[in-house]
Amino acid sequence: MSTNNKLFPIFLKLNELNILLVGGGNVALEKLQALLKNDPNANVKVVADFVSNEVGDLIEKHSSVRLINRKYISHDLESVDIAILATDSPALHNRIRQEAKQHGVILNVADTPHLCDFYLGATVSKGNLKLGISTNGMSPTFAKRLREFFEQTIPDDTDELLKNLRLIRDRLKGDFAYKVEELNKITKSLAANGLHKNHN
Repeated sequence: MSTNNKLFPIFLKLNELNILLVGGGNVALEKLQALLKNDPNANVKVVADFVSNEVGDLIEKHSSVRLINRKYISHDLESVDIAILATDSPALHNRIRQEAKQHGVILNVADTPHLCDFYLGATVSKGNLKLGISTNGMSPTFAKRLREFFEQTIPDDTDELLKNLRLIRDRLKGDFAYKVEELNKITKSLAANGLHKNHN
């Protein structure tokens, strides 16, 4: 019997939140890259007693990321909104989860879905357009493949289309219902023309 994905997707302003990343190895590198890909100014505090050269280089290139080069302590959760755990210690992850709950901090634990409050899904960005992809923790690899497909399929000039649609919306007179109706006509025409071109 299949179950529906009950996750609620949201898009966070990473530069306005305090993010804690515990760990400095390959998995931490993957998580830090994902954060900085979405916002190069993401506000991240990395706590780790070992930091790989790749993680160190990434931290040096982003002034919004700071390193605390030591083992995690409970005090690290203070004033934190989100915590991401990427160490090789399940015992430490379980301990931090308990402490995070006490601080009201939402948590992502690498490769441990049952400890997570949220997942880091794959994202596709084309200017102002952003798509989030989630497999409910079932297969990050499949999410990655979908991301690659959409990155290749969605035109790079999609942002220009969005800007033009906003200009059209701003110029339309009438109430909200009328604007929705007119924008639906315009976008339906665009979709139809696009489909027609793809079949010729």
